[in-house]
Amino acid sequence: MRRTRILAALGAAALLVGTAACGTDDESTSGSDNTGDTTSATEVEVFTWWTAGSEALGLEQLQGVLTEKYPDVEFINGGITQGGGSGKDLLQTRLAAGQPPDTFQVHAGKEAQDYIDAGQVEDVTDLYEKFGLNGVFPQDLIDMLTQDGKIYTIPSNVHRANVLWAAIPVLEAAGLPTDNAYFASVDDFIAALEKIKTATPDIVPLSVGGTWCQVHLLETILIAELGAEGYNGLFDGSTDWNGANVTTALTKFAKLMSFTNIDRDSFDWEPPMQMLLDGKAAFNVMGDWVPALLDSNDLVAGTDYLYAPSPGTEGIYDFLADSFSRTVGAPHKAGAEAWLDVISSVEGQTAFNKVKGSIPARTDIDLSSFSEYQQSAADSFKSDAIVGSIQHGAAATIQQGNATNDAVSKFTTSSMDADALAALQAALAAAYAG
Repeated sequence: MRRTRILAALGAAALLVGTAACGTDDESTSGSDNTGDTTSATEVEVFTWWTAGSEALGLEQLQGVLTEKYPDVEFINGGITQGGGSGKDLLQTRLAAGQPPDTFQVHAGKEAQDYIDAGQVEDVTDLYEKFGLNGVFPQDLIDMLTQDGKIYTIPSNVHRANVLWAAIPVLEAAGLPTDNAYFASVDDFIAALEKIKTATPDIVPLSVGGTWCQVHLLETILIAELGAEGYNGLFDGSTDWNGANVTTALTKFAKLMSFTNIDRDSFDWEPPMQMLLDGKAAFNVMGDWVPALLDSNDLVAGTDYLYAPSPGTEGIYDFLADSFSRTVGAPHKAGAEAWLDVISSVEGQTAFNKVKGSIPARTDIDLSSFSEYQQSAADSFKSDAIVGSIQHGAAATIQQGNATNDAVSKFTTSSMDADALAALQAALAAAYAG
């Protein structure tokens, strides 16, 4: 009978040293898993930090598709019981100890660079041809995933980071229109926040969570002020981080932070979003994993809340995606390939994304049974200019992301005056230099 094993974080860590030299089954010792023939697969250990909510439901859906497509492959959940950061730490420990999972979750784009440079993930360009992905993934996406002519990851989904969410009852109470008239620019948005602050002083104009949420907000302001080409130029050297337009974006970011909840650093993204749902905040800028929370609160788009591209970013899609690769030294390479087939297939991307709230990376999937929001996001993904998220690893390496978080945290916990802003800009320039 097919079975599922769950390796808890502490248990997996404790096993690392003792099992480092041991093969796990006949695939790893016979060499049959190195042929690229998925019919030889008997198991696959998949490492993710999908542990709760819609993420856990999505993982269950992928397991179901794996069972249907590869009934002889045992799924081993090598993930953890906590969220992202601790998951990445445990993954690094396992990779360093020579105990890699067969495949692991990584944000598509530059975040994978650290694993590429360390020689920990394999080139999977051949699988794009084998699985027919070159014709169904947008070319902008493929270009973003390609590094030195090679592709190392396959995305299971696509999220949009630059989404503005608004509480309609709060807007009505403040006398603001319930359309997107004030989303055209950051300046228009600031004017709306001023009205909220004046008309409803007990309402937080813009709710936000801790440092990563603040970096998330900042990248949307950079996109708005620089445009798609200018923003992308921050990462290839064609746009100067010390330039005047970046200074303008940072200045507006500081102004936006003045409208936020003072307890912001105590929270992840959910409590600030719940403030909006409870009528205690007017706006929140957050990615489109939000709808699962909205649905759990029985809220209706157009009645209780509205959404739009974050101010000044109409026509631009701030992209992030979860993706997987074949791990170097993985004991079950055929199992890893079977998993990559599942997560990139029509069946896998349909089942996963319908419950996750994201959209398929594939453009050939019938979305008629997906939510209204997902359908609108998919239309935008096909037509908008695609840029990569800093906070979510598409545009920044892990090292650059950490430096960005440190710089923003230092800034937003300071007086945010001119000197602090200059220090923030210098720190960002240093983080992305070279």
